[in-house]
Order: sequence, then C-alpha cells, then structure tokens
Amino acid sequence: MSSTDSQSKPAGPSQDFWQARFTSGQTPWDRGGVHPQLLAWLQAGMFTSDLQVLIPGCGRGHELKALGQAGIAAHGLDYAPAAVALARAQLADLPGTVELADVLNWQSNNPVDRVYEQTCLCALHPDHWLRYADQLHAWLKPGGLLLALFMQARRDSAAEGFVEGPPYHGDIQAMRALFPASRWNWPAPPYPSTAHGQGWAELAVVLQRR
Repeated sequence: MSSTDSQSKPAGPSQDFWQARFTSGQTPWDRGGVHPQLLAWLQAGMFTSDLQVLIPGCGRGHELKALGQAGIAAHGLDYAPAAVALARAQLADLPGTVELADVLNWQSNNPVDRVYEQTCLCALHPDHWLRYADQLHAWLKPGGLLLALFMQARRDSAAEGFVEGPPYHGDIQAMRALFPASRWNWPAPPYPSTAHGQGWAELAVVLQRR
C-alpha cells in the first residue's frame, strides 16, 4: 500500500469489521444484557414514554428492549446489518425501531429529547470524534439530554502516543474538550463508574444541550 493510500483510508474499524464481529458472535464488549446505568436512569425518570429517544451504535439492542418493555419506543442506529437484525429480533413486538445507518452522516428529521450514548463513541476512532460530537449536538433539542457512558480503557501504550481500540479510551479531559461548556451543561463530579471487562470502566455523565 502506498503512503497516499494509507493516508486516504478512513481511520478506525470499517463496516466489514463490525459486520464480521456480529456475524461470528465475537462481541466481548457485549454485557449480554441491559447496562445497569440505563436501568438506574430509567428508574430515576430520565426516560419516559412521551420523550423521543435515540440510541446510536445500539448493537444487539439490549437497551432498546429494556426501554420497549417500559413502553418507551426508542430508535436505534447501527452500522452493521447483522447488529440491526439482532436488535430487531430483541425488540420483536415491543415499541421501538432500528435503522441501518452511519452515525457520522445520519440526519434526524426532528430533534430528539434524549440520546443514550454507551458504545458508539468508544467504537469510533478519535479522528471522527469531533464530527460525532457535532452530530450529537444537532440531533438533540435545546435542553435535551445526552446520557453518556464514557469508556475508561487507557492502555499502557498511550504513554508513547499510541491510539488503541476499539474501544477507544474516553479520557475525561478529552471529553470536556469534545463537549465544551459553550455547547453543553456539565454536572459536577464525581461521576458514577461501572466496571467493564478487561479492567475497564465507564463513567456515567448526563450532559444537557445548550
């Protein structure tokens, strides 16, 4: 491959990469069920049936199912056809929808009230984060909430400047720069942390769109 080809190749995993993982069942990041933080937010009344909810990178659809069981028709997006099929099977006849889409290009007809961000940001190469952050801001109504789980997956190689993933490490200082106070209202720390596999964790942060 020439240097020009290398530079023109999009950074990070391709659609084929994700399709192969879901087709083969090699999805070690999958908890096998709904994230406990979503259940906590649901119990706290952060999701209600009168709100429009979007879940980018919905994967197998565990959270779509949990919301559907609560009577909330969330809309899921995923890049991989196999993931879309699995999420639709999870939903079955429950309220909710799933769409095959590239989150970096997808546009909403109407701004939504809530975006649940769990596995999409950490699946995208950091080269795409600014674009994705713009998308999140555009999708939400003013005053809408981004319910985010920022993956804490720092590798030792980061000390030498390497960027490894997925999942990509969501350093909280990087998240503050990505979601600046000029566009988002930040709550005060500390933020709840949920353990994940491989010694990683996820920080739960609720941002309000300005």
